[in-house]
Amino acid sequence: MDWSERRRRFRSLLAGSRCVHPGSVFDPISARIAEEVGFEIGMFAGSVASFTVLGAPDLIVLTLTEFAAQAYRINRAGTLPLLVDADHGYGNALNAMRTVQELETAGVAALSIEDTALPANFGAAGEMRLISIEEGVGKMRAALAARQDPSLVIAGRTQAISVGGLDDTIARAKAYEAAGVDALFFVGLKKRAELDAIAAAVRLPIIIGGGGGEFDDLTYLGARGVRVALQGHQPFMAAVKAVHDTLKALRDGVKPAALPGIASAELMRAVTRDADYKRWMDEFLSRG
Repeated sequence: MDWSERRRRFRSLLAGSRCVHPGSVFDPISARIAEEVGFEIGMFAGSVASFTVLGAPDLIVLTLTEFAAQAYRINRAGTLPLLVDADHGYGNALNAMRTVQELETAGVAALSIEDTALPANFGAAGEMRLISIEEGVGKMRAALAARQDPSLVIAGRTQAISVGGLDDTIARAKAYEAAGVDALFFVGLKKRAELDAIAAAVRLPIIIGGGGGEFDDLTYLGARGVRVALQGHQPFMAAVKAVHDTLKALRDGVKPAALPGIASAELMRAVTRDADYKRWMDEFLSRG
């Protein structure tokens, strides 16, 4: 498939002046719904991938192959430009190169590589650690070198604000910007003063995750160079709650016809592209 058009749309968003929220998606149908209701981009997080594929917490036990396969399923289902969280690139700089190759082939529009030291080492469970700036720069440069489609967006991601503070965050951002990444992704910012200082120090488009609070104003964010602001991954959690409650109700004796919150036949036909399949059947399977 040709993925470049959706990548160009993502780049156009980065080059603009607005900030948008992505739709958090986790499978083909959720991606189709996000596109149908009007989201301009989708977001597939590493944590949600671990939940969806393994039913496991976000502890970097998911493999690159499993992550890329699910990203491909999402991308194949529609045309929504997809931003993915590629964690630490699944290893060192050479692993980051492989990560870019696999995710580019899977059709993502943008991916982030972070400088968190992952997975947790023995004796350091629950402790957030960062790799050095020099190693982080090496990963960014390797990721960029692995890219074949120049329209693919590669973002340098850091949560340094939670570990080394604002000065370290800015130092890392400027180093990754100098390495050539297309955008900068910051996680853990809590105050506008932090974002203001970062925005004044860098020129690249900004993505933020885990904001909320002082970062609810899209106009303010857009004026600070933020182009994408994550809101969390409530759609997956809502889906879990709906499945849990439905199965429990059935087990408790509620009749299927009495269950609340069930998708209508019309909605199911829409999200499964039923009309397209019927048309293809008529065109290719009929006796003519």
